[in-house]
Amino acid sequence: MTSLSRFERPVVVQVGRHSAERIVFEVNDAATILLRDLHRQTEKRKVAMDACLQVLRGEAHPPAARRAFVAAALEAKILRSD
Repeated sequence: MTSLSRFERPVVVQVGRHSAERIVFEVNDAATILLRDLHRQTEKRKVAMDACLQVLRGEAHPPAARRAFVAAALEAKILRSD
């Protein structure tokens, strides 16, 4: 993954109650968490997935994906640090 899909500041999430915190540096990592770990189909999750895909396709910049990922993580109650 190139620096073109890297967040300026990482996002810290904790997916499971007993799992370790994960530090998300890359758009690809955020997309993986959205796809594999957030199972509720919400509008914020969909917006975040779309934003991540746009960055990975070169159609958008990482800050937009980061903002959307933070919103989805907050809604899912997995956000630990923004």
